[in-house]
Amino acid sequence: MAGRLFIPPLDLARLLPDLCHDAPLITAANLSPRRPVSQIRLEGGVARLSPVFWGLTPPWLTVLDHAPHCARAESLESRRMFRDAFAARRSLVPVGGVYVWKPQPRFKQPFLITRVDRGPLLLAGVWCRYHTSLSEHADSMALITVPAGAPLAPLSDRLPAVIAADDAACWLDPQTPLPTAKALLRPAPGELLGAFPVSRRVNDPKNQDPACAHPTGPMLRWSDQEI
Repeated sequence: MAGRLFIPPLDLARLLPDLCHDAPLITAANLSPRRPVSQIRLEGGVARLSPVFWGLTPPWLTVLDHAPHCARAESLESRRMFRDAFAARRSLVPVGGVYVWKPQPRFKQPFLITRVDRGPLLLAGVWCRYHTSLSEHADSMALITVPAGAPLAPLSDRLPAVIAADDAACWLDPQTPLPTAKALLRPAPGELLGAFPVSRRVNDPKNQDPACAHPTGPMLRWSDQEI
């Protein structure tokens, strides 16, 4: 799953040259769900970066604690919670990495999954809008997860779907046929991602210092024998 995100300053202009900014990128060393995060969505044919609440809250949801922060790619079209958002309101969340926890005999060891070149990742999401009045609204989002690829499966059975920068426009465009959009929701190429252990300070979401994302061991890559 995707319980925590690492979001350092990112060069989004280089990744998506036509991106417009409604607000600065929200950065965090250890971002947990039900917090503001930055997402990229299409508005008037233009990709825009804007803040959003991490936890999908459609207008009919009555209990905020039930707002899901992740959606399984396999059930996007069958579940009422995600069906309409997947059809018309797809987004991207730029991050530097995703934290996961590998079970050990006495504790769970946190790992940070990143690109092997430490570049930015674009995570697939869906969003919705809830109008609180005629002139005010609140936007919320859930990440989309897919089965983890073989190299990273020992760390987590599911990971957020990664959308390549070249596919960003296709993913965001509501006119893209749903089978085409869904085909983009697949495990990331094995050579793209690596993972390294980090301090258990990340276990507490109150800890937001850079040490949360510092490696405590070597990066493990797809070519390694075992993760």
